[in-house]
Amino acid sequence: MIDPTLASRLQFALTTIVHIVFPVMSMGLAPFLVYFTWKEIRTDDPVYVQLREFWTTIFAISFVVGTVTGLVLEFEFGTNFARFAAAAGDLFGGPLAVEGMMAFMLEATFLGVFVFGRERVSDRVYFLSAVLVALGTWLSALWILIANSWMQTPRGYEMVMQSGQPVFTLVDPIAAYANPRFPWMFVHMQNAAVVSVALFMAGAAAYHVQFGDDSAFWRRTMKLAVLVLILTAPLQVIHGDAYARHVYETQPQKFAAMEAVYETDSYVPEYIIAVPMNLDQVLNPRAKELFGIGIPGGASWLASGGNPNAVIRGLNEFQGSPPVAIIFWSFRIMVALGFWFVLLAFWAGYRWWVGELFEDRLLHKAMVASSLTGILAVEVGWIVTEVGRQPWVVQGLMRVSQATSDLTPTEATLTLAGFVAVYATIITLYAYVVFRLLRQGPADLSHVSDPPTGSEDEGVGSDV
Repeated sequence: MIDPTLASRLQFALTTIVHIVFPVMSMGLAPFLVYFTWKEIRTDDPVYVQLREFWTTIFAISFVVGTVTGLVLEFEFGTNFARFAAAAGDLFGGPLAVEGMMAFMLEATFLGVFVFGRERVSDRVYFLSAVLVALGTWLSALWILIANSWMQTPRGYEMVMQSGQPVFTLVDPIAAYANPRFPWMFVHMQNAAVVSVALFMAGAAAYHVQFGDDSAFWRRTMKLAVLVLILTAPLQVIHGDAYARHVYETQPQKFAAMEAVYETDSYVPEYIIAVPMNLDQVLNPRAKELFGIGIPGGASWLASGGNPNAVIRGLNEFQGSPPVAIIFWSFRIMVALGFWFVLLAFWAGYRWWVGELFEDRLLHKAMVASSLTGILAVEVGWIVTEVGRQPWVVQGLMRVSQATSDLTPTEATLTLAGFVAVYATIITLYAYVVFRLLRQGPADLSHVSDPPTGSEDEGVGSDV
Protein backbone atom coordinates (compact mmCIF):
# COMPACT_ATOMS: atom_id res chain seq x y z
CA MET A 1 0.00 0.00 0.00
CA ILE A 2 1.07 3.58 -0.68
CA ASP A 3 1.49 6.29 1.91
CA PRO A 4 -1.75 8.36 1.90
CA THR A 5 0.04 11.68 1.38
CA LEU A 6 2.03 10.33 -1.56
CA ALA A 7 -1.06 8.64 -3.03
CA SER A 8 -3.06 11.88 -2.77
CA ARG A 9 -0.29 13.81 -4.48
CA LEU A 10 -0.02 11.22 -7.26
CA GLN A 11 -3.79 11.16 -7.75
CA PHE A 12 -4.03 14.93 -8.01
CA ALA A 13 -1.02 15.00 -10.34
CA LEU A 14 -2.61 12.35 -12.57
CA THR A 15 -5.94 14.11 -12.82
CA THR A 16 -4.24 17.44 -13.51
CA ILE A 17 -1.95 16.01 -16.19
CA VAL A 18 -4.92 14.49 -18.02
CA HIS A 19 -7.32 17.38 -17.43
CA ILE A 20 -4.95 20.11 -18.65
CA VAL A 21 -5.05 18.69 -22.18
CA PHE A 22 -8.70 19.72 -22.62
CA PRO A 23 -8.49 23.34 -21.39
CA VAL A 24 -5.38 23.79 -23.53
CA MET A 25 -7.32 22.67 -26.60
CA SER A 26 -10.38 24.79 -25.83
CA MET A 27 -8.44 27.92 -24.76
CA GLY A 28 -6.11 27.65 -27.72
CA LEU A 29 -8.91 27.05 -30.24
CA ALA A 30 -11.09 29.90 -28.92
CA PRO A 31 -9.36 32.78 -30.76
CA PHE A 32 -9.17 30.71 -33.94
CA LEU A 33 -12.92 30.11 -33.83
CA VAL A 34 -13.63 33.82 -33.37
CA TYR A 35 -11.45 34.52 -36.41
CA PHE A 36 -13.08 31.81 -38.53
CA THR A 37 -16.54 33.09 -37.65
CA TRP A 38 -15.61 36.69 -38.46
CA LYS A 39 -14.09 35.70 -41.81
CA GLU A 40 -17.08 33.53 -42.68
CA ILE A 41 -19.52 36.38 -42.05
CA ARG A 42 -17.32 38.96 -43.76
CA THR A 43 -16.39 37.00 -46.90
CA ASP A 44 -18.97 34.20 -47.35
CA ASP A 45 -16.00 32.02 -48.27
CA PRO A 46 -17.12 28.38 -47.89
CA VAL A 47 -13.65 27.38 -46.64
CA TYR A 48 -14.26 29.40 -43.47
CA VAL A 49 -17.59 27.62 -42.98
CA GLN A 50 -15.68 24.34 -43.04
CA LEU A 51 -12.94 25.67 -40.78
CA ARG A 52 -15.45 26.91 -38.23
CA GLU A 53 -17.56 23.74 -38.26
CA PHE A 54 -14.64 21.32 -38.13
CA TRP A 55 -12.65 22.99 -35.36
CA THR A 56 -15.81 23.79 -33.39
CA THR A 57 -16.46 20.05 -33.18
CA ILE A 58 -13.07 19.46 -31.60
CA PHE A 59 -13.58 22.48 -29.33
CA ALA A 60 -16.96 21.16 -28.13
CA ILE A 61 -15.55 17.69 -27.41
CA SER A 62 -12.66 19.23 -25.48
CA PHE A 63 -15.03 21.46 -23.52
CA VAL A 64 -17.29 18.58 -22.47
CA VAL A 65 -14.48 16.25 -21.43
CA GLY A 66 -12.63 19.13 -19.74
CA THR A 67 -15.73 20.00 -17.73
CA VAL A 68 -16.06 16.46 -16.40
CA THR A 69 -12.39 16.06 -15.50
CA GLY A 70 -12.22 19.58 -14.05
CA LEU A 71 -15.12 19.02 -11.68
CA VAL A 72 -13.36 15.96 -10.32
CA LEU A 73 -10.30 18.08 -9.54
CA GLU A 74 -12.39 20.45 -7.44
CA PHE A 75 -13.94 17.54 -5.53
CA GLU A 76 -10.46 16.21 -4.78
CA PHE A 77 -9.78 19.23 -2.58
CA GLY A 78 -12.43 17.83 -0.25
CA THR A 79 -11.69 14.13 -0.61
CA ASN A 80 -7.89 14.15 -0.62
CA PHE A 81 -6.91 17.57 0.76
CA ALA A 82 -9.63 18.23 3.32
CA ARG A 83 -7.35 20.03 5.77
CA PHE A 84 -6.20 22.40 3.04
CA ALA A 85 -9.82 23.03 2.02
CA ALA A 86 -10.73 23.78 5.63
CA ALA A 87 -7.76 26.07 6.17
CA ALA A 88 -7.74 27.95 2.84
CA GLY A 89 -11.36 27.72 1.72
CA ASP A 90 -11.99 31.39 2.46
CA LEU A 91 -9.33 32.43 -0.09
CA PHE A 92 -9.15 29.47 -2.44
CA GLY A 93 -12.85 28.71 -2.73
CA GLY A 94 -13.89 32.20 -3.86
CA PRO A 95 -12.14 32.20 -7.26
CA LEU A 96 -13.30 28.64 -7.96
CA ALA A 97 -16.91 29.59 -7.17
CA VAL A 98 -16.74 32.67 -9.40
CA GLU A 99 -15.23 30.56 -12.18
CA GLY A 100 -18.20 28.21 -12.04
CA MET A 101 -20.91 30.85 -11.70
CA MET A 102 -19.54 33.39 -14.18
CA ALA A 103 -17.03 31.98 -16.64
CA PHE A 104 -18.30 28.41 -17.00
CA MET A 105 -21.96 29.42 -17.25
CA LEU A 106 -21.12 32.10 -19.83
CA GLU A 107 -19.19 29.62 -21.92
CA ALA A 108 -21.72 26.80 -21.58
CA THR A 109 -24.74 29.00 -22.37
CA PHE A 110 -23.38 30.56 -25.54
CA LEU A 111 -21.67 27.37 -26.70
CA GLY A 112 -25.16 26.03 -27.41
CA VAL A 113 -25.86 29.03 -29.65
CA PHE A 114 -22.46 28.73 -31.30
CA VAL A 115 -22.73 25.00 -32.03
CA PHE A 116 -26.42 24.78 -33.01
CA GLY A 117 -27.57 28.30 -33.83
CA ARG A 118 -25.86 29.28 -37.09
CA GLU A 119 -29.09 29.10 -39.10
CA ARG A 120 -31.31 30.31 -36.26
CA VAL A 121 -29.78 33.66 -35.27
CA SER A 122 -28.46 36.69 -37.11
CA ASP A 123 -24.82 37.08 -38.07
CA ARG A 124 -24.28 39.63 -35.30
CA VAL A 125 -25.76 37.41 -32.62
CA TYR A 126 -23.82 34.43 -33.91
CA PHE A 127 -20.52 36.33 -33.91
CA LEU A 128 -21.33 37.58 -30.41
CA SER A 129 -21.81 33.98 -29.30
CA ALA A 130 -18.36 33.10 -30.67
CA VAL A 131 -16.79 36.00 -28.78
CA LEU A 132 -18.58 35.16 -25.53
CA VAL A 133 -17.64 31.47 -25.74
CA ALA A 134 -14.00 32.49 -26.19
CA LEU A 135 -14.30 35.03 -23.37
CA GLY A 136 -15.83 32.43 -21.05
CA THR A 137 -13.04 30.00 -21.85
CA TRP A 138 -10.34 32.51 -21.00
CA LEU A 139 -12.19 33.79 -17.92
CA SER A 140 -12.26 30.23 -16.58
CA ALA A 141 -8.49 30.16 -16.86
CA LEU A 142 -8.27 33.56 -15.21
CA TRP A 143 -10.03 32.49 -12.01
CA ILE A 144 -8.28 29.12 -11.83
CA LEU A 145 -4.91 30.81 -12.20
CA ILE A 146 -5.81 33.43 -9.60
CA ALA A 147 -6.39 30.60 -7.11
CA ASN A 148 -3.21 28.77 -8.07
CA SER A 149 -1.04 31.88 -8.15
CA TRP A 150 -2.12 32.73 -4.61
CA MET A 151 -0.70 29.38 -3.49
CA GLN A 152 2.62 30.36 -5.13
CA THR A 153 2.81 33.92 -3.72
CA PRO A 154 0.22 34.22 -0.92
CA ARG A 155 -0.92 37.75 -0.08
CA GLY A 156 -3.93 39.49 1.49
CA TYR A 157 -4.58 37.01 4.31
CA GLU A 158 -4.36 36.69 8.06
CA MET A 159 -3.83 33.47 10.00
CA VAL A 160 -6.44 33.00 12.74
CA MET A 161 -7.23 30.08 15.00
CA GLN A 162 -10.64 28.44 14.60
CA SER A 163 -11.49 25.37 16.71
CA GLY A 164 -7.82 25.03 17.49
CA GLN A 165 -6.80 24.97 13.81
CA PRO A 166 -4.99 27.71 11.84
CA VAL A 167 -7.16 29.18 9.08
CA PHE A 168 -6.31 31.62 6.26
CA THR A 169 -8.75 34.53 6.43
CA LEU A 170 -9.16 36.92 3.51
CA VAL A 171 -8.47 40.52 4.57
CA ASP A 172 -7.42 42.19 1.29
CA PRO A 173 -9.03 40.73 -1.86
CA ILE A 174 -7.02 42.94 -4.20
CA ALA A 175 -3.70 41.88 -2.67
CA ALA A 176 -4.76 38.24 -2.63
CA TYR A 177 -6.20 37.94 -6.11
CA ALA A 178 -3.91 40.43 -7.87
CA ASN A 179 -0.91 38.73 -6.30
CA PRO A 180 2.53 39.07 -7.93
CA ARG A 181 2.43 35.66 -9.65
CA PHE A 182 -0.95 35.94 -11.36
CA PRO A 183 -0.10 38.11 -14.41
CA TRP A 184 2.96 35.98 -15.15
CA MET A 185 1.00 32.73 -14.99
CA PHE A 186 -1.95 34.03 -17.00
CA VAL A 187 0.06 35.40 -19.93
CA HIS A 188 2.35 32.37 -20.05
CA MET A 189 -0.47 29.85 -19.86
CA GLN A 190 -2.79 31.48 -22.40
CA ASN A 191 -0.03 32.05 -24.91
CA ALA A 192 1.13 28.45 -24.38
CA ALA A 193 -2.39 27.22 -25.19
CA VAL A 194 -2.45 29.18 -28.46
CA VAL A 195 1.03 27.91 -29.38
CA SER A 196 -0.06 24.33 -28.61
CA VAL A 197 -3.15 24.51 -30.79
CA ALA A 198 -1.25 26.22 -33.61
CA LEU A 199 1.26 23.35 -33.56
CA PHE A 200 -1.59 20.84 -33.48
CA MET A 201 -3.31 22.47 -36.45
CA ALA A 202 -0.05 22.78 -38.39
CA GLY A 203 0.71 19.10 -37.81
CA ALA A 204 -2.75 18.02 -38.94
CA ALA A 205 -2.55 20.20 -42.04
CA ALA A 206 0.96 19.01 -42.88
CA TYR A 207 -0.15 15.39 -42.64
CA HIS A 208 -2.99 15.92 -45.11
CA VAL A 209 -0.95 18.07 -47.49
CA GLN A 210 1.86 15.52 -47.52
CA PHE A 211 -0.39 12.52 -48.07
CA GLY A 212 -2.59 13.86 -50.84
CA ASP A 213 -5.42 15.94 -49.37
CA ASP A 214 -3.90 19.16 -50.66
CA SER A 215 -7.15 21.11 -50.36
CA ALA A 216 -7.83 24.77 -49.71
CA PHE A 217 -9.06 23.79 -46.24
CA TRP A 218 -5.79 22.26 -45.11
CA ARG A 219 -3.63 24.82 -46.91
CA ARG A 220 -5.40 27.66 -45.17
CA THR A 221 -5.20 25.83 -41.87
CA MET A 222 -1.45 25.46 -42.27
CA LYS A 223 -0.89 29.08 -43.25
CA LEU A 224 -2.91 30.43 -40.34
CA ALA A 225 -1.15 28.08 -37.89
CA VAL A 226 2.27 29.19 -39.18
CA LEU A 227 1.33 32.86 -38.92
CA VAL A 228 0.14 32.40 -35.33
CA LEU A 229 3.31 30.49 -34.44
CA ILE A 230 5.49 33.27 -35.83
CA LEU A 231 3.71 35.70 -33.51
CA THR A 232 3.35 33.58 -30.37
CA ALA A 233 6.39 31.26 -30.20
CA PRO A 234 8.95 34.07 -29.77
CA LEU A 235 6.67 35.77 -27.24
CA GLN A 236 6.63 32.60 -25.16
CA VAL A 237 10.42 32.48 -25.02
CA ILE A 238 10.80 36.19 -24.22
CA HIS A 239 8.09 36.08 -21.58
CA GLY A 240 9.49 32.86 -20.12
CA ASP A 241 12.88 34.52 -19.68
CA ALA A 242 11.30 37.35 -17.66
CA TYR A 243 9.09 34.87 -15.78
CA ALA A 244 12.18 32.96 -14.61
CA ARG A 245 13.52 36.14 -12.99
CA HIS A 246 10.23 36.58 -11.16
CA VAL A 247 10.51 32.99 -9.87
CA TYR A 248 14.08 33.71 -8.70
CA GLU A 249 12.82 36.73 -6.74
CA THR A 250 9.72 35.13 -5.20
CA GLN A 251 10.57 31.39 -5.01
CA PRO A 252 14.38 31.11 -4.86
CA GLN A 253 14.13 27.49 -3.75
CA LYS A 254 12.25 26.57 -6.93
CA PHE A 255 14.78 28.44 -9.06
CA ALA A 256 17.65 26.60 -7.37
CA ALA A 257 15.94 23.29 -8.15
CA MET A 258 15.43 24.35 -11.80
CA GLU A 259 19.20 24.84 -12.05
CA ALA A 260 20.23 22.01 -9.66
CA VAL A 261 22.25 24.43 -7.52
CA TYR A 262 22.92 23.00 -4.06
CA GLU A 263 25.58 25.36 -2.75
CA THR A 264 25.08 29.12 -2.82
CA ASP A 265 27.29 30.45 -5.59
CA SER A 266 27.79 33.18 -8.15
CA TYR A 267 28.65 32.99 -11.84
CA VAL A 268 26.48 29.88 -12.13
CA PRO A 269 26.44 28.42 -15.65
CA GLU A 270 23.25 27.74 -17.60
CA TYR A 271 23.46 24.29 -19.14
CA ILE A 272 21.84 24.28 -22.57
CA ILE A 273 22.63 20.59 -22.93
CA ALA A 274 23.09 18.51 -19.78
CA VAL A 275 24.08 14.87 -20.09
CA PRO A 276 24.16 12.59 -17.00
CA MET A 277 27.07 10.19 -16.97
CA ASN A 278 25.43 7.67 -14.65
CA LEU A 279 22.02 6.79 -13.24
CA ASP A 280 22.63 8.67 -10.01
CA GLN A 281 23.05 11.92 -11.94
CA VAL A 282 19.67 11.36 -13.58
CA LEU A 283 17.94 10.85 -10.25
CA ASN A 284 19.93 13.48 -8.35
CA PRO A 285 21.36 16.03 -10.80
CA ARG A 286 23.88 18.58 -9.62
CA ALA A 287 24.64 21.15 -12.27
CA LYS A 288 28.41 21.25 -11.74
CA GLU A 289 28.75 17.47 -11.97
CA LEU A 290 26.87 16.99 -15.24
CA PHE A 291 28.59 16.79 -18.59
CA GLY A 292 27.10 19.40 -20.85
CA ILE A 293 27.31 22.54 -22.88
CA GLY A 294 26.76 25.55 -20.69
CA ILE A 295 26.86 29.32 -20.86
CA PRO A 296 29.26 30.57 -18.14
CA GLY A 297 27.30 32.74 -15.74
CA GLY A 298 24.13 32.05 -17.74
CA ALA A 299 21.95 30.97 -14.82
CA SER A 300 23.10 33.98 -12.79
CA TRP A 301 22.37 36.22 -15.77
CA LEU A 302 18.92 34.66 -16.14
CA ALA A 303 18.17 35.13 -12.45
CA SER A 304 19.26 38.75 -12.29
CA GLY A 305 18.34 39.97 -15.72
CA GLY A 306 21.85 40.69 -16.93
CA ASN A 307 24.43 40.15 -14.17
CA PRO A 308 26.50 36.97 -14.78
CA ASN A 309 27.97 37.28 -11.28
CA ALA A 310 24.62 37.31 -9.45
CA VAL A 311 24.38 34.98 -6.46
CA ILE A 312 21.97 32.05 -6.57
CA ARG A 313 20.99 30.64 -3.19
CA GLY A 314 21.63 26.93 -3.05
CA LEU A 315 19.12 24.28 -1.99
CA ASN A 316 21.17 23.51 1.11
CA GLU A 317 20.07 26.85 2.59
CA PHE A 318 16.40 25.86 2.59
CA GLN A 319 14.48 23.63 4.94
CA GLY A 320 13.03 20.84 2.88
CA SER A 321 13.88 20.44 -0.77
CA PRO A 322 11.66 19.65 -3.76
CA PRO A 323 12.46 16.60 -5.91
CA VAL A 324 15.22 18.24 -7.93
CA ALA A 325 15.47 15.69 -10.74
CA ILE A 326 11.84 16.12 -11.83
CA ILE A 327 12.13 19.90 -11.86
CA PHE A 328 15.60 20.10 -13.42
CA TRP A 329 14.83 17.83 -16.38
CA SER A 330 11.28 19.13 -16.88
CA PHE A 331 12.60 22.68 -17.04
CA ARG A 332 15.13 21.73 -19.71
CA ILE A 333 12.55 19.90 -21.78
CA MET A 334 10.26 22.94 -21.61
CA VAL A 335 13.01 25.37 -22.61
CA ALA A 336 14.29 23.15 -25.42
CA LEU A 337 10.78 22.81 -26.84
CA GLY A 338 10.24 26.55 -26.60
CA PHE A 339 13.29 27.26 -28.77
CA TRP A 340 12.27 24.50 -31.18
CA PHE A 341 8.89 26.16 -31.65
CA VAL A 342 10.61 29.41 -32.60
CA LEU A 343 12.89 27.61 -35.06
CA LEU A 344 9.97 25.71 -36.58
CA ALA A 345 7.89 28.88 -36.90
CA PHE A 346 10.58 30.82 -38.73
CA TRP A 347 11.52 27.82 -40.86
CA ALA A 348 7.92 27.56 -42.01
CA GLY A 349 7.67 31.33 -42.40
CA TYR A 350 10.71 31.38 -44.65
CA ARG A 351 9.35 28.55 -46.82
CA TRP A 352 6.08 30.42 -47.08
CA TRP A 353 7.95 33.59 -48.07
CA VAL A 354 9.72 31.84 -50.96
CA GLY A 355 6.50 30.11 -52.07
CA GLU A 356 7.47 26.57 -51.02
CA LEU A 357 5.41 26.08 -47.85
CA PHE A 358 3.41 23.24 -49.37
CA GLU A 359 6.35 21.55 -51.15
CA ASP A 360 8.85 21.19 -48.28
CA ARG A 361 8.36 17.57 -47.22
CA LEU A 362 10.97 17.75 -44.47
CA LEU A 363 9.12 20.72 -42.95
CA HIS A 364 5.86 18.78 -43.12
CA LYS A 365 7.43 15.85 -41.29
CA ALA A 366 8.74 18.22 -38.63
CA MET A 367 5.27 19.73 -38.23
CA VAL A 368 3.64 16.32 -37.87
CA ALA A 369 6.27 15.23 -35.35
CA SER A 370 5.73 18.49 -33.40
CA SER A 371 1.93 18.44 -33.39
CA LEU A 372 1.64 17.32 -29.75
CA THR A 373 4.82 18.88 -28.41
CA GLY A 374 3.03 22.07 -27.42
CA ILE A 375 0.88 20.08 -25.02
CA LEU A 376 4.00 18.28 -23.78
CA ALA A 377 5.62 21.67 -23.07
CA VAL A 378 2.55 22.72 -21.08
CA GLU A 379 2.68 19.50 -19.08
CA VAL A 380 6.34 19.81 -18.11
CA GLY A 381 5.85 23.53 -17.44
CA TRP A 382 3.14 22.74 -14.92
CA ILE A 383 5.37 20.08 -13.38
CA VAL A 384 8.02 22.76 -12.80
CA THR A 385 5.39 25.09 -11.35
CA GLU A 386 3.70 22.64 -9.01
CA VAL A 387 6.45 20.18 -8.06
CA GLY A 388 8.86 23.10 -7.68
CA ARG A 389 6.71 24.46 -4.84
CA GLN A 390 7.12 21.27 -2.81
CA PRO A 391 7.07 20.55 0.07
CA TRP A 392 4.62 23.45 0.35
CA VAL A 393 1.00 23.46 -0.77
CA VAL A 394 0.87 27.18 0.15
CA GLN A 395 4.36 28.56 -0.33
CA GLY A 396 6.14 28.96 3.01
CA LEU A 397 2.96 28.56 5.06
CA MET A 398 1.42 25.11 4.76
CA ARG A 399 3.11 21.85 3.82
CA VAL A 400 1.46 19.16 1.72
CA SER A 401 1.75 16.75 4.66
CA GLN A 402 -0.38 19.20 6.69
CA ALA A 403 -3.01 19.56 3.96
CA THR A 404 -4.10 16.01 3.15
CA SER A 405 -7.18 14.17 4.36
CA ASP A 406 -7.10 11.47 7.01
CA LEU A 407 -7.11 8.50 4.64
CA THR A 408 -5.87 5.02 5.34
CA PRO A 409 -3.20 3.56 3.04
CA THR A 410 -5.78 1.12 1.65
CA GLU A 411 -8.29 3.87 0.85
CA ALA A 412 -5.67 6.08 -0.77
CA THR A 413 -4.15 3.26 -2.84
CA LEU A 414 -7.47 1.90 -4.13
CA THR A 415 -8.67 5.39 -5.02
CA LEU A 416 -5.45 6.09 -6.90
CA ALA A 417 -5.74 2.81 -8.82
CA GLY A 418 -9.34 3.62 -9.76
CA PHE A 419 -8.38 7.07 -11.02
CA VAL A 420 -5.54 5.64 -13.10
CA ALA A 421 -7.96 3.28 -14.84
CA VAL A 422 -10.68 5.88 -15.40
CA TYR A 423 -8.43 8.68 -16.59
CA ALA A 424 -6.43 6.40 -18.86
CA THR A 425 -9.73 5.40 -20.46
CA ILE A 426 -10.84 9.04 -20.82
CA ILE A 427 -7.67 10.25 -22.51
CA THR A 428 -7.57 7.19 -24.78
CA LEU A 429 -11.15 7.69 -25.96
CA TYR A 430 -10.59 11.41 -26.44
CA ALA A 431 -7.47 10.79 -28.51
CA TYR A 432 -9.29 8.16 -30.60
CA VAL A 433 -12.24 10.46 -31.38
CA VAL A 434 -10.11 13.52 -32.18
CA PHE A 435 -7.63 11.70 -34.38
CA ARG A 436 -10.44 9.96 -36.20
CA LEU A 437 -11.96 13.37 -36.93
CA LEU A 438 -8.57 14.61 -38.12
CA ARG A 439 -8.13 11.66 -40.47
CA GLN A 440 -11.59 12.16 -41.95
CA GLY A 441 -11.24 15.91 -42.30
CA PRO A 442 -14.13 18.32 -42.94
CA ALA A 443 -17.41 16.92 -44.17
CA ASP A 444 -17.75 18.33 -47.69
CA LEU A 445 -15.22 20.23 -49.73
CA SER A 446 -16.47 19.31 -53.19
CA HIS A 447 -17.59 22.89 -53.81
CA VAL A 448 -14.24 24.39 -52.84
CA SER A 449 -11.58 24.62 -55.54
CA ASP A 450 -7.95 23.96 -54.65
CA PRO A 451 -5.60 26.85 -55.40
CA PRO A 452 -3.09 25.92 -58.09
CA THR A 453 0.54 25.46 -57.07
CA GLY A 454 2.49 28.69 -57.34
CA SER A 455 -0.65 30.83 -57.21
CA GLU A 456 -1.17 33.93 -55.14
CA ASP A 457 -2.62 31.73 -52.39
CA GLU A 458 0.94 30.69 -51.49
CA GLY A 459 2.28 34.19 -50.94
CA VAL A 460 2.92 35.53 -47.47
CA GLY A 461 0.71 38.50 -48.13
CA SER A 462 -2.32 36.48 -49.25
CA ASP A 463 -5.46 36.23 -47.17
CA VAL A 464 -5.51 33.48 -44.56
